[in-house]
Amino acid sequence: MKRMFDIILSFATLAILDVPMLLVALAVKLTSRGPALYWSDRVGQNNMIFKMPKFRTMRVDTPPIATHLMTEPDKFLTPVGGFLRKTSLDELPQLFSILWGDMSFVGPRPALFNQDDLITLRTAKGVHRVTPGLTGWAQVNGRDDLAIPVKVEYDEFYMRHRSFAFDIKILFMTALQALAGKGVKH
Repeated sequence: MKRMFDIILSFATLAILDVPMLLVALAVKLTSRGPALYWSDRVGQNNMIFKMPKFRTMRVDTPPIATHLMTEPDKFLTPVGGFLRKTSLDELPQLFSILWGDMSFVGPRPALFNQDDLITLRTAKGVHRVTPGLTGWAQVNGRDDLAIPVKVEYDEFYMRHRSFAFDIKILFMTALQALAGKGVKH
């Protein structure tokens, strides 16, 4: 049922947001050098690496490390990058990852391929067996403000208590937080 929900909702969302997504892509292209999309190597279910699309918010010369590990991440933001991140518009291309089955709407956020601390903790807790999500329990409880061990605690809680009703609650909470721009640092 979850997979069918993901497919139907992603198709519907893409149909509604096709024009806004084209406008975001155009804004990225017009304000910075490089492609509109950035394909990030991410850790998926069972620690398999997949390519996750995002609207590019960082310059093309940005090192491939997690933003929170950079000393001056703001210097790498494109002119529209901060806005896209604050509003989570940069995440919209991940609707295609949901259609392809690499992601779900709700689950632990996919780690970067080189976030060894997060990957190790999730594997130890069994969270790596869950399909990663566009949003998750950790995102609605702090997002970028959470330390990695705390994030994994939320991911484990989701894994043990997941249900359709819980997913709907997380999606609703995500929509409210995205509108408010809560929990995003860079």
